[in-house]
Amino acid sequence: MLKFSLFLLLAWLFGNPFIAILVMLVLLYVLDRRFVGLTPSILKPLKRISRIRKLKQHIGLSPNDVSAKQELARLFIEKKNYREALKWLEPLQNTLDDSAEYWDDLGTSYLYTGNEERGEACIIRALELNPRVKYGAPYLRLAAYYSNGRIDQALSYIRAFQEIHSSSCEAYDRLAAIYKMLGQGEESKLAVQEGLRIYSMLPRYKKRLERKWAVRLLLKKIGL
Repeated sequence: MLKFSLFLLLAWLFGNPFIAILVMLVLLYVLDRRFVGLTPSILKPLKRISRIRKLKQHIGLSPNDVSAKQELARLFIEKKNYREALKWLEPLQNTLDDSAEYWDDLGTSYLYTGNEERGEACIIRALELNPRVKYGAPYLRLAAYYSNGRIDQALSYIRAFQEIHSSSCEAYDRLAAIYKMLGQGEESKLAVQEGLRIYSMLPRYKKRLERKWAVRLLLKKIGL
């Protein structure tokens, strides 16, 4: 009812229903980006391209800056350009041997460039260094990877994830999706409920960071 009233007001102001619809969509997008974050950012890909360019320039002047190379590799992982990420990650192995996040990034890049065995080994190495690295995301990444046909392996990583008691709503949103892919609807429902329960217990500052995933969980609950 509120949206319809807003549409009528905008149509009256602009004298054109199509412009009114366009303005409503822009307003909804701005509000979502400000308070929730369900819709993708229009500016993020542009910012990422700009950051990649600046990092390459910086590394050209400071070739020993390991943190810059690691950040650059992560940006390529975000772009799903895993081969390019590997070019920057592989030479850092000796330097970052004790970094769980590094081994997870390296393993992810191997996994999605066809080197499954090495990718899994690197991610397991990350989890050995820190079982809670990235709030348990490596477990769910492996579970999702193996969910297409290798159910036992997928379930083993799901069980390992559940043992660390992650406080990430994003992780439980992904867990629910994996269970659904495996045809385990009841477990998917339980994952949604647990994610929403965790969100209700988070401090206010953390709720703001996790709000997008809580909304996704709520939508899953309504649709389940």
